[in-house]
Amino acid sequence: MISRLYTTLRDLLLKLWREVAKFGVVGGVAFLIDSATFLWLISGPMHDSHVKSKAIAVAVATLFSWVGNRYWTFRHRRTPTRARELIMFVVMNLIGLGIQSGCVVISFYVLGLTSTTASFISGSVVGMGLAMVFRFIAYRYWVFTGDAGAPAEGEAPAEGEGLHMLSDRELVTGEVEQVQAKPTPKD
Repeated sequence: MISRLYTTLRDLLLKLWREVAKFGVVGGVAFLIDSATFLWLISGPMHDSHVKSKAIAVAVATLFSWVGNRYWTFRHRRTPTRARELIMFVVMNLIGLGIQSGCVVISFYVLGLTSTTASFISGSVVGMGLAMVFRFIAYRYWVFTGDAGAPAEGEAPAEGEGLHMLSDRELVTGEVEQVQAKPTPKD
């Protein structure tokens, strides 16, 4: 049973490692943006409102995260219906915001840990960790669920559109594999 569980987890990790790595890079930069914004706010203009400061910091980091995840991490899973994708992204990030802010609420109001350090640890370490796990699952299974090269429902693909999604190697080196378009039947 342990061997089967190990094999299943290994196969899942091999399947998802690129997405997890890219998500981690985007998340790491978003963490820096979130943390810097949060610390600046609670040390300066919003020193008396730690929970609101956390909400603002998460919102700023979320804007970066949207761009990074949509156009890099899950670019091969983007949906042609951007409105649905954006709405789901916002909803999932509001839940993530609730997780992070909830950690600050518990630390600040329930446990009575009112220092800047305690709020930072509860919101940007514990809260971010919990929200990160939730967001990866949400983005993978509920937000970015499509095929980036597929046309929208009821639409024919535009000529030359969606023929080849560039790999990371192709983006870095500029060496793009030539893909021939499939001939379309003429009416």
